[in-house]
Amino acid sequence: MKLRMPDLLTVYTESESFSASAYPLCRGDVEAGLSLSPDALTVTLRAGSTPVKYLCLRWNFREGEKRGEPVRILGDHWERGYGDLAWRGIEPERIMPWYMLVSNGSDRNPDCAGRLTEGFGVKVRPGAMVSWQYDGAGATLWADVRSGGAGVILSGRTLEVCEVLMENYPDMSAFDAGRAFCRAMSPDPLLPKHPVYGSNNWYYAYGVSSHDDIVRDTEIVASQCAGLDNPPYMVIDDGWQKHNCDAPWDIPKDCFPDMKALADEMRGMGVRPGIWVRYLVDGQREIPEASEDWRLARDKNYLDPSNPAVLDYVRRVTKKIVGEWGYELIKHDYSTFDLFGNWGAWMRGQVTKDGWAFYDRSKTSAEIVVNFYKTVREAAGENCVIIGCNVIGHLCAGLHELNRTGDDTSGREWERTRKMGVNTLSHRLIQNGAFFMADADCVGILGPVPWEKNRQWLDVLARTGSPLFVSCKPGILDEDQMAELRAAWAVNSVQKNAARPLDWMETQIPAEWEIDGERVTYDWFLPEGVENFRP
Repeated sequence: MKLRMPDLLTVYTESESFSASAYPLCRGDVEAGLSLSPDALTVTLRAGSTPVKYLCLRWNFREGEKRGEPVRILGDHWERGYGDLAWRGIEPERIMPWYMLVSNGSDRNPDCAGRLTEGFGVKVRPGAMVSWQYDGAGATLWADVRSGGAGVILSGRTLEVCEVLMENYPDMSAFDAGRAFCRAMSPDPLLPKHPVYGSNNWYYAYGVSSHDDIVRDTEIVASQCAGLDNPPYMVIDDGWQKHNCDAPWDIPKDCFPDMKALADEMRGMGVRPGIWVRYLVDGQREIPEASEDWRLARDKNYLDPSNPAVLDYVRRVTKKIVGEWGYELIKHDYSTFDLFGNWGAWMRGQVTKDGWAFYDRSKTSAEIVVNFYKTVREAAGENCVIIGCNVIGHLCAGLHELNRTGDDTSGREWERTRKMGVNTLSHRLIQNGAFFMADADCVGILGPVPWEKNRQWLDVLARTGSPLFVSCKPGILDEDQMAELRAAWAVNSVQKNAARPLDWMETQIPAEWEIDGERVTYDWFLPEGVENFRP
């Protein structure tokens, strides 16, 4: 399908809905506009005091637009993937955030003659939370312009809702088409100055660590990567601060007596120090300057970044971590759940429930999220790498170098790594290098996961050209296994490999891959099969 004007535009306010097939669409103080160029369809909204919640654009298929052959469709997630990213048949009720790909054939077949993949999407960092639906008669775009769970009050301002793209990719694989479409949606990615890889202590420590433990972890990754041109990162995950998974961020635990000295020591050992932070939580009420209007109307345990004072606080925290303590990577977490009270797996058509608004109701949720990400980016400076975890990929593209694209893997359960890790690596690899570098999460080496499985996960991560992070409990691996780990880090320190899943259109857990022109087959399943039913 080629980009054209929709057949119907509908605006939903808090009190009514109204539609038109001629544009602009005006009623009262509300005006929704459409502007078509050769490259994009720009959707705008202007309103006075009327609270607006949604815009809906509908394209009914015309002659030649409806696919005559069987097709499968890939959609994205609101934030991280939850083991459920998949190519599926036509499901009219299926909500597909941000973009969808519609394709025939199979990427297992190297002959791409007659293949056609269509991309429907919006450019990154839109002013709305955008999703798609596809049915036998047409395609529908939904733009959620609410401020939290209430209609946005623009007070005369014109909002650029989104820029719609529709592209056709004939005679190429669905993977190549998806990668090209991601690059079209994200024309200005912010990529790191060097490949980012290394170690993270979460998947063996799970929040229980100390200064001495981090030094010991640093010794492992530093010795394993000694002599490489590109030094690794060692990321201190949750557990260093006074309260696990909570603020404040200027008071470490007693077992972390000096965060600056620790960063300096890590750097002196030959690694780049990184650290985890959760900006928008204050469940313990220990941020002294946090007034009542800092807090979300939805839940007072969380901070509202539409309040400029909260963004000033985020700047101060970031500048302390980077400027005073000297950390060169920030991993910020829970940054969608804390805002909306929802994990991506629960959101479906709405990222948050109705009935509450942000402090600044003149801004949409998408605008508020982008401003929050921009604040972190600017405060961190150009020499600090930002990894988003539980962030919205379509809104952080161009602002964060890395994005954790899936839910947690595990050092305890292989089934979780298989489901979350392999699925998000394979089905979001098209975003790698286009939106950001796509981090499919760690290899957790704690003991319970068979090395036979972790070895394969380590191998595919190392050779996809995406970031490799490893959580390795000291003393778990023997000499031969440590040599395999060393080799994987060496490969990933360069990230020059070319990889793609081949059977990703048929399965959520691809076993067949092409890596540097060679076909590689992995065995992701345990001998006893899948363990989702445990009587």
